[in-house]
Amino acid sequence: NPGDSVTLSCGVKESSTGWRFFWYRTVPYTAGLLSLSDRSYSVEPLSGNGTSEDSYTLIPAGPSHTGGYVCRAGRGDPVYDTLYSKPQFLWSGEPQPSVSLKMKPNRTQHFTSKSLSLSCEEKGNTIGWKLKRYREKAVESECGSIWGSIAGSKCTIMFIFSWDSGVYWCESGSGEYSNAVNITVAVGHLILESPAYPITEGDSVTLRCTHRYQETNPIPKVDFYKDGVLIRNETTGEMTIPAVSKSDEGFYKCKSNKAESPESVVRVRGEKIIMITLHFHLWSSEICSVKKHTPGLEL
Repeated sequence: NPGDSVTLSCGVKESSTGWRFFWYRTVPYTAGLLSLSDRSYSVEPLSGNGTSEDSYTLIPAGPSHTGGYVCRAGRGDPVYDTLYSKPQFLWSGEPQPSVSLKMKPNRTQHFTSKSLSLSCEEKGNTIGWKLKRYREKAVESECGSIWGSIAGSKCTIMFIFSWDSGVYWCESGSGEYSNAVNITVAVGHLILESPAYPITEGDSVTLRCTHRYQETNPIPKVDFYKDGVLIRNETTGEMTIPAVSKSDEGFYKCKSNKAESPESVVRVRGEKIIMITLHFHLWSSEICSVKKHTPGLEL
């Protein structure tokens, strides 16, 4: 959330000391800047001479900090530098309740070579919102630039592939955000169908394990895992939690005797609070009438 502090940590496999840590923000490929990953992106330094601490804190984090971050370490004279880390993605934005990112099919995991439709839906207006995504290649882009086709407020990817995996969200020209969804495109034969948005405590949720050719290859037995630990064996291909709680939050996947799905995170938010405010504008004669015909009502 904007206003939170976010700490980035950099680790070196060697346990010895004396390292200085260097921090970078990823940007689209730019001539003159250091480029990584076959020129898929460049990096801008966040700290000139590095830091002796193995952590770097953004205080506070905000929409301008949305992006990818990379680190490396160096020590000695002459300096020996480690390899660069893989980029880690940070998404910071305060979602506006009036706009939401919708998907069809409505799930976070999808099979390759299928189509995916996404749209930015705002109550009463869909003008000015752009669909953006951030992929592992550490490049932020919008629909219609190098991926997807736009028709009105809808963006369609006709054939999705593993490289379409990433974080998707809607953003207005004035910097307003929708919710963000982490989409995974699976190369294998199993996906886990789970809610794309946080579940409210106390609600029921069903996780489904789906085969790429579900109609011709029904799954006889499925194991469900949470945070890498086996939690349930099912013969129906689905697992239901009648009333979710914060302890159910975590990374889930399913596994059959021949295939395994990617992991997806299940997020849980606080229980619903319903407030009912009653306004009485009654004359004394009306109060008497209400009390007479409504046993147990006290005013």
